[in-house]
Amino acid sequence: MKAKKTIRIGNGQGFWGDSMDAPVHMVEDGPLDFLGLDYLAEVTMSIMQKLKGRDPRAGYATDFIEIMERILPAMKRKGVRLLANAGGVNPQACRNALFAAARSSGVKKLRVGTVQGDDILPDLPGLVKKGVLLHNMDDNRPVTDIMDRILSANVYLPTTGMVDALDRGAEVVLTGRCTDPGLTLAPMVHTFGWAWDDWDRLAAGTVAGHIIECGAQCTGGNFSRWWEIKGWDRIGFPLVEVAPDGTFVVTKHAGSGGLVSVDTIAEQLVYEMGNPRAYITPDVVADFTSVKIEPAGRNRVRVSGIKGAPATDSYKVSMSYRDGYKSTGQLTLSGPDALAKAKICARALWGRLRRAGFTYQQTRTEYLGVNSCHEGIVGEEALTPEVVLRVSVKDPDRDKVNRFGCEIAPLVTSGPPGVTGFAGGRPKATEAISFWPALIPKELVRLDVRMEDLN
Repeated sequence: MKAKKTIRIGNGQGFWGDSMDAPVHMVEDGPLDFLGLDYLAEVTMSIMQKLKGRDPRAGYATDFIEIMERILPAMKRKGVRLLANAGGVNPQACRNALFAAARSSGVKKLRVGTVQGDDILPDLPGLVKKGVLLHNMDDNRPVTDIMDRILSANVYLPTTGMVDALDRGAEVVLTGRCTDPGLTLAPMVHTFGWAWDDWDRLAAGTVAGHIIECGAQCTGGNFSRWWEIKGWDRIGFPLVEVAPDGTFVVTKHAGSGGLVSVDTIAEQLVYEMGNPRAYITPDVVADFTSVKIEPAGRNRVRVSGIKGAPATDSYKVSMSYRDGYKSTGQLTLSGPDALAKAKICARALWGRLRRAGFTYQQTRTEYLGVNSCHEGIVGEEALTPEVVLRVSVKDPDRDKVNRFGCEIAPLVTSGPPGVTGFAGGRPKATEAISFWPALIPKELVRLDVRMEDLN
């Protein structure tokens, strides 16, 4: 029988590169039962796969190891258990590095569970032979169109593997590609013993995970009324206080900066939502229109009423593949008439390339400070005092892309006056990576949960 109590689950990382201090504060500054650290995004997997290809000991989030060396002693002392998808494409190597960090920090005992099975890159030829063509969800192309260019292929694993590891006593659970909300849902299923067909509670745990998965983005970061936020230099990261029935309160540690309000939570709720009535994960389909949000005190918001539906019969696969080459360069132009001069530079650049016989699969021209973020929405300012012209190309031909980079610097002396900055040197062609989303039948994916102890 599982213990029935309210548990506190925090999130201390929203992406690889997030605050190195947030996990420390989450563990040390207040009570916590579980801490999730979320590192993975679609492009991250391709980066990690490249790193592993160069070094079989690489392929995981290296920041995680530095953080763990700082927080492991406090975690052990306070009984905080941790879940992280920092394993990337090499969870075993990540575990080995974690054990080394534990020894370095004076921790003598640690039970770690690794959850694998998401990396299906080696299985792709066999799957294609079986007729599993992993059609692109956006344009229905078969994966055979890009087979020789694929860099990574990872399944969004269900939460069951993480729960299994927690049930077997893991103090740290390391995974590869799982769902972001799964890092929060797993402790709930483990603690409360929810059934895997208890759709409403699974949906509640998924919504809780979705709200806190981006770290400070629900505690004041990116808030539309940013001027209301106090303590930006000590912004708190979120945690949820969860009851056995799946209702929960979103809050943060006392004394930290930021804000938890109905509005900060509502804004995060609609982040990457898709169909609000059918937010699909491997575990459940959550109905975001059923969510009830209400204030529950200072920096406390209660969330309840969440409904769920049965999970689908497939998993999502995130693949990345080589898609030609790209290059970007920029010039800074100062006023008067900075925008007009920047436009002349752009016309000159593209015109010179065309006259030399170079055209490209894709081109882009942006005027930073005028329309790069709000093109077509905000009117152009005729008297803009300075503008950064940013130009980009993408093409299968590397040599053509490099030729583009040769035409930017000459504008310093063969363009209009006012070019005051050419930063970064001549831009070179770099590999362009594209995303390929697909679905795979669940029966074709096998989870592998391994337990190991540091003694």
